[in-house]
Amino acid sequence: MDIIIKEVKDKQTLNDFVKLPYNLYKTNKYWVPPMLNDERNVLIPEKNPAFDFCKVKLWVAYKDNKCVGRIGGIINSLWIEKKEKNIGRFTRPEFINDKAVSTLLMETVENWLKEEGMVELQGPLGFSNLDHQGCLIEGHDWLPSVASDYHMDYYKEHFEALGYEKEIDWLEFRITFPDALPEKSFKVADMLIRRYALQPQNFSSSKEIEPYKEKVFELFNKAFAELFGTFQLPKKLIDFYMKKFFPMLNPRYVKIILDKENEMAGFLIALPSLSEAMQKAKGKLLPFGWWHIMTALKNPKEMDLMLTGVKPELQKMGVAALLMNDLWKTAKEDGIKYVETTGMLENNHVAIQMWKSFDHIQHKRKRCFKKDLN
Repeated sequence: MDIIIKEVKDKQTLNDFVKLPYNLYKTNKYWVPPMLNDERNVLIPEKNPAFDFCKVKLWVAYKDNKCVGRIGGIINSLWIEKKEKNIGRFTRPEFINDKAVSTLLMETVENWLKEEGMVELQGPLGFSNLDHQGCLIEGHDWLPSVASDYHMDYYKEHFEALGYEKEIDWLEFRITFPDALPEKSFKVADMLIRRYALQPQNFSSSKEIEPYKEKVFELFNKAFAELFGTFQLPKKLIDFYMKKFFPMLNPRYVKIILDKENEMAGFLIALPSLSEAMQKAKGKLLPFGWWHIMTALKNPKEMDLMLTGVKPELQKMGVAALLMNDLWKTAKEDGIKYVETTGMLENNHVAIQMWKSFDHIQHKRKRCFKKDLN
């Protein structure tokens, strides 16, 4: 039977787009299902302020009256402005292991972007670097963190067969915290704090974090300004992410350092691992999803390192190491030995250096592909 491509224009096709991964990965023990409502809402213009600067189209593929694939296209005006080049994005690719399906999906998004004047296509990328980004090409036998992505191991072959090449990779690490840190690390930390008049901040309640929320994103915009895939997040999008991410944080796993002017010098946001809890929730808070998530938050077994940012002028001064030392102390109190990082760009050597003091492995790799559309 022929493969049929439909543009997402109604509730039914949107539901098929959102629910496809839940069907595709239902027997995969490593996939971590996100919340269905979150996945749906981020694709609705009235609910996601990224649509203010992004032009978006979504498509689903059907075969034998069954949804077998999906693809999205994004024209991000802020990314184009930064790169000074008409670069389109493809987003949220999922498909069965059928090259006829993947070929038709990618041709569909390519043709639309060409019509819109794009000369290059990159992906998978989301609305921003706090959205889905990269295709997992190594580490398929590890659970992803809730801030990362899992993909079928045949996707890489499909993209390469269609002429896509590597743009850049993200690396993910698994860190084993020691029972004790070397005495030298504490002496260096004390020296840095005195020399630069730094002020480490630790928190026990969400109320204590409240004054720092916007400052975290202000520093995020500065710290990530030169990295691939990033652009200055507008205020409305920052508000959107604050409402989405901050309510689920455990304040003890948020570490902030202020400088002598009481400005934010660096931040680190970690989270008790929710991967197994999200698998049990199966994409829904009700009836028992909320209980699995709350249990994981209150009784952590492992930790996910979500986001770290340091003032550009301080990035080689050891501020990130101070943040990690503080995180180690909290992890030790809670009996946590293992930490999963989210993706770090392979050329972000300053960030990767954070792990040199800890036992670690680089166990996952995600790739952004590119293709010339001329």
